[in-house]
Amino acid sequence: MSIRITPLTGTTGGLVEGVNLNEPVSRDTFDVLHRAFLDYGVLVFRGQHLQPAAHVEFAKLWGNPAQNNPLDPAVPGFPGLIQVTKIPKETASTEAWHSDSIYTAVPPKISILSSVVVPHGGDTMWCNQYVSYERLSPTMQRMLEGLRVRFAGLRLARMRNIDKIPEAVHPIVRTHPETHRKALYVGHPETAKQIEGMTVAESRPLLDFLYGHSTAPDNVYRHMWQVGDVVMWDNRCTMHYAVHDYGEEERVLNRITLEGEVPV
Repeated sequence: MSIRITPLTGTTGGLVEGVNLNEPVSRDTFDVLHRAFLDYGVLVFRGQHLQPAAHVEFAKLWGNPAQNNPLDPAVPGFPGLIQVTKIPKETASTEAWHSDSIYTAVPPKISILSSVVVPHGGDTMWCNQYVSYERLSPTMQRMLEGLRVRFAGLRLARMRNIDKIPEAVHPIVRTHPETHRKALYVGHPETAKQIEGMTVAESRPLLDFLYGHSTAPDNVYRHMWQVGDVVMWDNRCTMHYAVHDYGEEERVLNRITLEGEVPV
């Protein structure tokens, strides 16, 4: 079966058909997937029911697994494969638009999720940060050149009761190391704290505008999970939001996150 890739919206996501991720992926197939991944930012594979060993092997094609927090539960026998399970809504750090671990010095580049248990609800949304940048006026784009933001992992620290809040400083516009396109790099108000060289009062209106601008409905793909789905996304040019609307139902996904690069 030949590979088919269908856009999921006008800006974000591509549906991949004709690939079985439980089998070894050839170099030619990987080249097609890699090109599509750079084009769409998010790739969706339906009906895969991806086995842990195959999940690990597929991830290795894309890079090196990142070091996971020892508090994260792993799939037995696969220490790099994390199980994302139900957490209380009031402590969910991912129920906001965000880029993964933006508050670290070297944020991850890619995450690959495989659904195991799907509740009623529990969708995940992605937005395209290339488009978010390109929709800004030339004047705003020039104004943002060279600006850097201090990011803090406040939501994560609150969820895990961590005393020392991780922080990092990154450019508000980053250049993708493979496509060389510029992408807006912002986050939730509790994460994107302050623009360097500005006061908090000066920073906040601009950061809030960019955050809201990024998540316009016509720049969003919303994925309704089915058991067996695999979704992978580029953390360097997207943000995502995990909707916690499933009450006390179970929700289990297996995740591998891959080491990234220092944003520039």
